[in-house]
Amino acid sequence: MPTDFALKLNALGQKREPFFFAIDFEQTHSVVFPLKSLPSTVLYALEGKTNALSKPTCNTPSLLVTQWVDKERYIHAFNTIIEAIKSGNTYLLNLTFPTSVVLEGSLEEVFYASDAPFKCLFKEAFVCFSPERFIQISNNYINTYPMKGTIDAAIENAQNTLLCDEKEMAEHVMVVDLLRNDLSKVSHNVRVEAFRYVQTCHAGDKELLQVSSHIRGELSPNWHEAIGDILTHLLPAGSISGTPKRSSVEIIKEVEEYERGFFTGVFGVYDGETLDSGVMIRFLEQTHEGMVFKSGGGITLLSELQKEYDELCAKVYIPVH
Repeated sequence: MPTDFALKLNALGQKREPFFFAIDFEQTHSVVFPLKSLPSTVLYALEGKTNALSKPTCNTPSLLVTQWVDKERYIHAFNTIIEAIKSGNTYLLNLTFPTSVVLEGSLEEVFYASDAPFKCLFKEAFVCFSPERFIQISNNYINTYPMKGTIDAAIENAQNTLLCDEKEMAEHVMVVDLLRNDLSKVSHNVRVEAFRYVQTCHAGDKELLQVSSHIRGELSPNWHEAIGDILTHLLPAGSISGTPKRSSVEIIKEVEEYERGFFTGVFGVYDGETLDSGVMIRFLEQTHEGMVFKSGGGITLLSELQKEYDELCAKVYIPVH
């Protein structure tokens, strides 16, 4: 993370000055604005906390895929990751790619129409509508809620099928262990408060079941003046990188061969008392080559290539109300 960015967050936290922040996956680009001077081109929503005070009348946006991720490109990346796992260089790695799409509507219409707890819009640039929290800090506790494992709720015996899936279990356990270790770098008395509980979410006309866990640590009362340092130790988010984190990120750079940018980065708001933030997944971006939807999924030794490719494609949707 850029040192000046971390120092700026620390300084704002020391003054208890509310602010908005966003940082990209590569941790080379970041933005931070005191809330009182946040540009109107940036909108956010964090489980009800939002600067989008009124919803304008807008059309329901839709997507048309013009080019799926090249299958041969995906196969090469997948096989490279499996070999890296066998060599002990990674155990879990989040593999992502961009899908070329045409958006019927605007990025702003996607922000207002999408049904997600964590949303962020940079007008004319990108919008994310994420189901996943990054960290939440309140009352000197830091909380994170890793999310790994999804199934269509319409499938017979869906919840039991999801919870008993060996690959999904292994992936979730590894992410929980990674994030427990991450929180131990910035807090004490870290514990798993809830392990593998199932939540329901909406995906367009579908209903999905997702598996999450809750991990909590205790912070010192002066955490406000160390917000930048806390983020420095926790980024990139474990659920969208891999474990071990450092070597997994190097493998990601090798196999994906594109810059994620703000996709799989994080954004959040500090209100002077608490901090909440989201992982920027479910991501639409306007690029020089056109509109792309970036998506992916976790790869482990138990992963099946076709299922992982299908999951990447299945995530290309807008969860409209």
